Amino acid sequence: MRISKNKKYQFFFLFIISIYAIFNGGNSNILIQINFILISIFFIFSIRDKNYYLHLKNFYSNNKIFIIFYFVFLLYLLFQILPLPHEILKFFSIEKYNYIKKLDTHFAYLAISLSPTESFFQILNYTSIILLLFITKMIFYTDRHKYRFYFFLSLIGFISSVIAISFYLNGNPDFYFISNSSYKEASTGFFINRVAYAIFLLFCFIACLKFIKNLDQSKFYNSKDKFFLKIYVRLFVLFITIGIITTFSRIGNFLLLITLLYYLINEFFFELKKNKYFAVTILLIIAVDVIILGIFFGNSQIVDRFSFLSDEFAQINSPIFNLSRAQIAKFALNQFLNFSIFGYGSGNFETIFQLNFLNSSSSFANHAHSDILEFLGEFGILGSGLIILSLSKFFFSKNILKNMNLLLIIFLIIILFFDFSLHIPIIQIFFVIFFSFESKNF
Repeated sequence: MRISKNKKYQFFFLFIISIYAIFNGGNSNILIQINFILISIFFIFSIRDKNYYLHLKNFYSNNKIFIIFYFVFLLYLLFQILPLPHEILKFFSIEKYNYIKKLDTHFAYLAISLSPTESFFQILNYTSIILLLFITKMIFYTDRHKYRFYFFLSLIGFISSVIAISFYLNGNPDFYFISNSSYKEASTGFFINRVAYAIFLLFCFIACLKFIKNLDQSKFYNSKDKFFLKIYVRLFVLFITIGIITTFSRIGNFLLLITLLYYLINEFFFELKKNKYFAVTILLIIAVDVIILGIFFGNSQIVDRFSFLSDEFAQINSPIFNLSRAQIAKFALNQFLNFSIFGYGSGNFETIFQLNFLNSSSSFANHAHSDILEFLGEFGILGSGLIILSLSKFFFSKNILKNMNLLLIIFLIIILFFDFSLHIPIIQIFFVIFFSFESKNF
């Protein structure tokens, strides 16, 4: 069977997403480099096609100002790593200048960023994100294309969940590149961190629901295909649900509950065309979650699995001292105030923590457990302002509360304030892709 050109491009796009999904969400410097190279080459090949170029040109003309703001943001990140003479550095970052004086370094030129190497890799990551948005707009331009992506995400979420659950039931042994040593009593799949894994599976879960909900109205599949796809994707939903629950991530389980309630309320009160089979699917998921899995896997602590705020006050033990997540977030706020204008460099929270707690382990302090405070500290007011301006068209658009956008915004707000998953590349990419699919003007 001959595969169309568009399918080939889409399959390669999905291959890149698979690399992110299999290798810890792309959350390492080497993976950021590999993905940047793949995405850049893919973008160059895509833009050479006349039709794809026209799609990109149309998207650019509709969002020109906001895309320019994003590129200015990238230039700003580049400015953070440029070597500057000490006197100029003192003007832009007096706090970094004071650190240099304490360390008595002999370098004549130094950057605003505390670790220019880490910031460089983040520049590659943020460049990859905008290129992936461009590619998405070029090759996924019909509903059929979008539902192909949703089905793929359902499938990869299912495969990942089956592997994660299998490892979990066997004591989570380390297996080649899959590291489970940090969480022996929780599913982490291909990820190192269980919370990031839960958020990843939530996007897969939403993709399943999007696919199931619109399958009956779809003109892209015949009746036989629809019948089997319903069975497959409902099976995917079951395993993905178990995968999320067995991460025992409170924020992951809380967002799962929010997702189920959102779809259930929307189906009963706001949908003009009722889909009773979809509503039954949601109710069955709730029954499986709360009644069966909540008791079997959750040790009967069903409510406790959703109280994610209790994590904010949990102590994180160190041989030197104890810190709660709230205290680490407070530290992040103080550092933002110290580096308020130009920031301390993207990807540099672990560096600044080590500079302030020289005898501590960095294993628990590579993120602030509050993405908004960490981003503010990394970018400063100027960088944060630029990223907000680049997204302002979407957040002030008329359809901001339509479709799935409201649910995504709830996700975004909770993660920004109470978690660090938005620093994981694949989570950043999923937010961009899902928002772009749901927003006609984005």
